[in-house]
Amino acid sequence: MDHSPHPTPTEITIVCAVITVSDTRTVETDRSGAKIQQLLQAAGHQIGAYLLVKDEPDQIQMQLDQLSRQPDLDVLIFNGGTGIAPRDTTYDAIAGCLEKTLPGFGELFRWLSYQEIGSRAIASRAIAGVFQQKLVFSVPGSTNAVTLAMTNLILPELTHLVSQLRQ
Repeated sequence: MDHSPHPTPTEITIVCAVITVSDTRTVETDRSGAKIQQLLQAAGHQIGAYLLVKDEPDQIQMQLDQLSRQPDLDVLIFNGGTGIAPRDTTYDAIAGCLEKTLPGFGELFRWLSYQEIGSRAIASRAIAGVFQQKLVFSVPGSTNAVTLAMTNLILPELTHLVSQLRQ
């Protein structure tokens, strides 16, 4: 069954930034950031930036602002810091900045997560929206969560959503 109500545009070049929010991960230990990059490249998209950022709201917002000013970037994908622990501040840092939100992203992500991990899915504060004409996603930092978000939600809609922003 075809779930796409609008025709998907022909291939367009999409350049993405991958930002891992963590107090402990390094480039060598960042399996989730690596997984996002691998999945994007396998789908024919480009990586324009890859960063590790401490779970500090001002640092997250600074990266959001700086990356959104780069004209070659289309999409910013944050991973990590979306739970409710005191150091989980990504949602709080990003949510207030978004000019438009895509509530369906978080809702569908939690629904899909529920099917995999049960009621623990309620603790996820995954979010997506638009900031400065950039598509922004924020997903949990576990490799399973990243894979779920990328394969079931982000990659299937990336071309369509970026095309909408370019109109």
